[in-house]
Amino acid sequence: MARRNKIYEGKAKILYEGPEPGTIVQYFKDDATAFNAQKKDVIEGKGVLNNRLSEFFMTGLNQIGVPTHFIRRLNMREQLVRACEIIPLEIIVRNFAAGSMSKRLGIEEGTQLPRPIVEYCFKNDELGDPLVTEEHIAAFGWASQQDMDDILSLALRVNDYMSGLMYGVGIKLIDFKIEIGRVYENDYPRLIVADEISPDSCRLWDIETGQKLDKDVFRRDLGSLTDAYSEVARRLGVIPKTANVIKPTLIN
Repeated sequence: MARRNKIYEGKAKILYEGPEPGTIVQYFKDDATAFNAQKKDVIEGKGVLNNRLSEFFMTGLNQIGVPTHFIRRLNMREQLVRACEIIPLEIIVRNFAAGSMSKRLGIEEGTQLPRPIVEYCFKNDELGDPLVTEEHIAAFGWASQQDMDDILSLALRVNDYMSGLMYGVGIKLIDFKIEIGRVYENDYPRLIVADEISPDSCRLWDIETGQKLDKDVFRRDLGSLTDAYSEVARRLGVIPKTANVIKPTLIN
């Protein structure tokens, strides 16, 4: 295989130059991190599951008219995506209190919120991705007011789609995080959903039992992460219901 130019390596993915102008190859690693990378491990098969699940979610969003960077899956660990200018924000949509919101506001985990709450964090690992307000975003020029209106609309549309999809397979969408990128079409800027949507970036609880099926399994030492992710994939039909946990050995 010809050597590829690596653009960026993060905690869970590696980005390479794509085969065509304006494209990027996104490679999903098996690395798992929590608490701003203070806790780390390699979970065999995690990258494969996240690649398949993110493909599934992004394809569904594209089909209902929510624009994403996803073009196609290339293999078990890689997908081809559109290159875009990432807005330096993490957009978090919360349907139920959990994690940092419960700690900040003293709300018991699992409490349903009066309505979906959208929060923004400044993307900066060294600072721990701090929570910011729209005032910060406007003052520092991270996004325009029109951008913020579009981001809010995209985030709520993703929430509607994901909530319904998960509810249909007996899973409660507690919260999720997305990133938004900017592309230019005929010199006109357009915002699209970028990065990934997977159990790494969502909180997913079984509706009946409350069992966690997301990265909190790793954060809180609740069992096998690949078992949890595989359960989500099986329920959604992404992998066969009889499939064993995916543990492939692939050469990049």
